[in-house]
Amino acid sequence: MTSRMTRRFFLASTAAVSVARPALAQSQTVVEMLNKDPDNPRLRMVFSPRIVVVQPGDTVKFAATDPSHNSASIDGMLPEGAEAWNGKINEEIVVPFPTPGFYGYKCTPHAATGMVGLVIVEGAGMMANLEAAQGVKQRGRAAKVWEEIWAEVAEMEFATS
Repeated sequence: MTSRMTRRFFLASTAAVSVARPALAQSQTVVEMLNKDPDNPRLRMVFSPRIVVVQPGDTVKFAATDPSHNSASIDGMLPEGAEAWNGKINEEIVVPFPTPGFYGYKCTPHAATGMVGLVIVEGAGMMANLEAAQGVKQRGRAAKVWEEIWAEVAEMEFATS
């Protein structure tokens, strides 16, 4: 009877791992849309974190933590073939990121105040749109925030294969 229970446990464990394996291949990152930065309350209208690094096929959930925000892609700041998104105000949106590259995004009503962020999808070809994304003209405080973001990116190391 002991060997039978062990065999059943083994078979059940193997089946559970086989079923769970595809779910482990993809993950979801949460970015909060906030009125105040949790680490520095003097900073207002922010995404937290403002830079995320994901793998192809992962999703990012932009959580409507505070009211009056959305997440929308920025024209010219997406890899070739990537789909743009435009979430509704006060609603969370889950965005898939299948293509390696740099994805700039904003809160539509607060972009000029610097409420912008970046999703980096690692993988082969990820650097193809970096220069174009960096060249997009930004307005207001967003220009300064993008300078800070690009400086952080320059210090990062990526898996490009």
